[in-house]
Amino acid sequence: MRRPFALLAAALLMSAPAVPASAADGDEGFTVKDPRITESSGLAASRLHPGVYWTHNDSDDGPYLYAVDSATGETVARLTLTGIGSPRDVEAVSIGPGNRIFVGDIGDNLGGTWPYVWIYELPEPKELKDATVRATQYVVKYSDGARDAESMVVHPKTGRVYIVDKKEEGGHLYEGPAKLSATGDNVFRPIAPVELWATDAALSPDGEQLAVRGYFGGIHYSWNGGELQRKGRLSVPLQGQGESVTYSADGSRLMYGSEGTQSAVESREAPGGGGRKGASAGGGSAEGAESGGGDGTGGTVKAGGVVVAALVLLLVLRLTRRRAR
Repeated sequence: MRRPFALLAAALLMSAPAVPASAADGDEGFTVKDPRITESSGLAASRLHPGVYWTHNDSDDGPYLYAVDSATGETVARLTLTGIGSPRDVEAVSIGPGNRIFVGDIGDNLGGTWPYVWIYELPEPKELKDATVRATQYVVKYSDGARDAESMVVHPKTGRVYIVDKKEEGGHLYEGPAKLSATGDNVFRPIAPVELWATDAALSPDGEQLAVRGYFGGIHYSWNGGELQRKGRLSVPLQGQGESVTYSADGSRLMYGSEGTQSAVESREAPGGGGRKGASAGGGSAEGAESGGGDGTGGTVKAGGVVVAALVLLLVLRLTRRRAR
């Protein structure tokens, strides 16, 4: 996502009243302190290293992944990926079975001008330190033509990769091959509609729940083998440029990230505990929420000034996007 959007969002939010997080949200959130991370566009909770979150910049940074310690907000490792080409628009990161990290170089700000995009796969290092890691590069195409996307998830049990494309009127969940091929094209096919202008998505650790976020809200789906069933709305914090979401390693929380220097990662309770045994429902989900497109704004956005700011920003984003076409 281009930086002018973040600047517009920040300007609008400065004029809006702050909405404090509920005390029930706990203190699991953190601030990304590394000055090199200015456009955090994806987020994934490490299962190998508790409390560590992987992130990356959007574009113009290079083949880097950052491991951030949520206890301090400090970067504890930067990985340099080799064996791949020059990244174009990295938008998502997800962790699959066997602690394999998948990076989605799947963005296309011009709305579908690239005939293919890429996914990179690498092993998560057992020791957190700056290192150079060889990755496998996969060529991705869509069965119905090129498109922009910022959301990618990897099923924690099957290892299958899915992408949600980014459309204002709502997009689709695309399913990749059962096993990605490093020697040929990997064709992704639409299998279910997603009622959101999606900027990121995350699967719960048990693979049963899908959370999809947009700039101002989100939707919670039952995975149902990829045949999504809408369950309700998510309580998404209003952020300067809300770009990322991940489940915590235990599935009890949803962590929401944003672009910008010193960006905050905010924590909300996951609906149903995200599949965590014995967890109660929460996170502002609304069973039976109305269907249809839009961002599915949840209970966090309550103050009138914040709602107005969100609507103005949405209008600006749409106008800017149309002019770029």
